[in-house]
Amino acid sequence: MNASKIILITGCSSGIGYSAAMELKNRGHQVIATARKSEDVERLQRQGFTALQLDLADSYSIQKAVIDTLELTGGRCDALFNNGAFGQPGAVEDLSRDVLRHQFETNLFGTHELTNLLIPSMRKQGHGRIIYNSSILGLVAMRYRGAYNASKFALEGLADTLRLELYGTNIQISLIEPGPILSDFRINSYTLFHKNINHLQSHHKDAYDAMESRLQKEGAAVAFTLPAQAVVNKVTHALESKNPKIRYYVTFPTYLFAVLKRILPMFILDILLRKV
Repeated sequence: MNASKIILITGCSSGIGYSAAMELKNRGHQVIATARKSEDVERLQRQGFTALQLDLADSYSIQKAVIDTLELTGGRCDALFNNGAFGQPGAVEDLSRDVLRHQFETNLFGTHELTNLLIPSMRKQGHGRIIYNSSILGLVAMRYRGAYNASKFALEGLADTLRLELYGTNIQISLIEPGPILSDFRINSYTLFHKNINHLQSHHKDAYDAMESRLQKEGAAVAFTLPAQAVVNKVTHALESKNPKIRYYVTFPTYLFAVLKRILPMFILDILLRKV
């Protein structure tokens, strides 16, 4: 067992974030579990977590959560797991500016702000781990996921740049690259689809009908889907290993497309991605 670390985790209401908080707490780490909704924070507290409210789309919420975290820990934060995110479905031509901005506020801008606020404490203590939960869609693009694709491609670019800039500080950056994982992600995406996409008037209506069936399907919607624990295993290594990896691939599709992106001509890769 590694020495206990203090880690702040975003998006702990369910899925990967909740599973990571539970696993790391059980391994003896001090977990600061955060969630957007107050009722989820209260539930986490009842379960024995140190839990705080943190909405990645709200700068005040982010700043308050950082202040509260550092007050609770005496100014120390050993690690940050940037997990909180959501996926807005819809064809690129059906995404309004406001809808795309909302996707980026949480998946990129809020994550970026939170990370930057914790880096000074990590510099002062002389070490830190920053772990980003990215996606296979940060490596390759897939249809009708343009907002999410774009946010994760941008996240990868920021994380890679930050890693270069923090070289020599003993603050280490890791990216987790899940593929299909069992969670509430599709349920939330289905709600956002109906809220923000005028699917009945769209040129893509027929494709949307098929997409809705997939979003409403219970359990695994595609092959090679893994439980959240598969991601948590990678997060645990990134937190505890003396030599954490820069990228952790999780599911078979992630391994596959990471390789195919390097070896295939782009037009061949496009043919494969259109079939997914």
